Amino acid sequence: MELPIAVRLQRMVELLRMHFGCGAVALLGLDKETSSLRPVAVEGLSRDALGRRFPIADHPRLATLLKRAGEVVRFAHDSSLPDPYDGLVIEQAGQPLDVHDCMGVTLEVEGQCWGVLTLDALTVGTFAGKAVRDLEQLVPLIEAAVRVTRLETALRGARQSAGTVAESLVARPEGEIIGDSPPLQRLLKELQVVADTELPVLLLGETGVGKELFARRLHQMSRRSARPLVHVNCAALPEALAESELFGHARGAFSGAITDRPGRFEAAEGGTLFLDEVGELPLSIQAKLLRALQNGEIQRLGADRPRKVDVRIIAATNRNLQERVQEGSFRADLYHRLSVYPVPIPPLRERGHDVLLLAGFFAELNRARLGLRSLRLSASAEDAMRRYPWPGNVRELEHVISRAALKALSHGAQRSEIVTLEADWLGLDVQPQLPSPLPSTVPPVAPGLSLRMVVDEAQRAAIRQALQACHGQWAQAARALELDPSNLHKLAKRLGMKSP
Repeated sequence: MELPIAVRLQRMVELLRMHFGCGAVALLGLDKETSSLRPVAVEGLSRDALGRRFPIADHPRLATLLKRAGEVVRFAHDSSLPDPYDGLVIEQAGQPLDVHDCMGVTLEVEGQCWGVLTLDALTVGTFAGKAVRDLEQLVPLIEAAVRVTRLETALRGARQSAGTVAESLVARPEGEIIGDSPPLQRLLKELQVVADTELPVLLLGETGVGKELFARRLHQMSRRSARPLVHVNCAALPEALAESELFGHARGAFSGAITDRPGRFEAAEGGTLFLDEVGELPLSIQAKLLRALQNGEIQRLGADRPRKVDVRIIAATNRNLQERVQEGSFRADLYHRLSVYPVPIPPLRERGHDVLLLAGFFAELNRARLGLRSLRLSASAEDAMRRYPWPGNVRELEHVISRAALKALSHGAQRSEIVTLEADWLGLDVQPQLPSPLPSTVPPVAPGLSLRMVVDEAQRAAIRQALQACHGQWAQAARALELDPSNLHKLAKRLGMKSP
């Protein structure tokens, strides 16, 4: 049976780990734009390792592998070069451990450096002479597997995806989106479809979900990718200057206008204009924005004649624009023009284990910023992050990791040690784990009830109890019940319960 692309590479690193009897194996792709290595498939490393990025300049062992291309390099247990996976190898005791034996090799695809394969062990002597010879013989097969995977990815038209094999094997667009959860993958597929059109797109989502990042992704996948992407923060535009900023002004239009000045629309000619927090635009500007959307025309402040512009609009908001329309603070006709294709961005609490991948990404950033040897997450910290609802989403997660890293240093952690972030340092208000929603003993079955009816009623009771404990938050209730949020909604619908 044909294996999916991601599963095939994951199976390969699993087999390599079994063959060499080592602690961890990692397949990392080279990102030439950022001069860093990005994990594509790992086995034996902590879950957050897939979200980490390893700048070559910060990791001398990885730099050595790239310099000695075509050669299997073994690092002895007493090597003075720090190992990038210190503290990340999964072990039974749950304590951070040093890597004691390591080897790796550069991989080439079609004559170009593609990345590296690394093998790490906690036992000295794991990679003796025979292991080096075995890896030398396996390199052509590993390179062939990567080459086939890359070709299949291109044939399937997976132009860009986030935190997945496709993105690792195809050129990475600017502004990486990290994650492999089903909600995120569905969103990326939807963006790929709408990107190839000229329709206005309205990105909907809570504060901190990364609306600007998704707007950039839309632009990069569109036919306008070679043209400018101009970002306008509508919330930061003073009403008196908003018209001039967006549409420009003519000389003498107001005091201080000593020359003609083009606005953001003209700056985005042929490209994309991203209107962030569009719900904050003053009513006086909304009518002129509507004209630009309808007719492709703008008029500079103080000018006599309109100008034609060729601009695609991507807007974003964390407000409920329908409510603002009802309140009279947002034009209904503009709302309908902007929301030709609304795209809800899932909050972090609905993205499952993506929180750990993102935590790994931010942990590695802070490790480099603070000059630490290694920065890892304890099991309790990982558990707390999975259970926390993240009202501030990805932005809040970034700040939490940065603050925890500084707290670790203030509590005496040494930069030369493996620094472990504990749950207490995250400062997250996490509710205690819910007890099992089902009673420990089965109540007596009423006469005339079928087994299906009894099971259905038990499921209704479990969902009600989880919702009550989670203050009506369906995503949190799904985590407590160990269900995917979409499956919980389907189950509730089948049971005749109302869900969002």
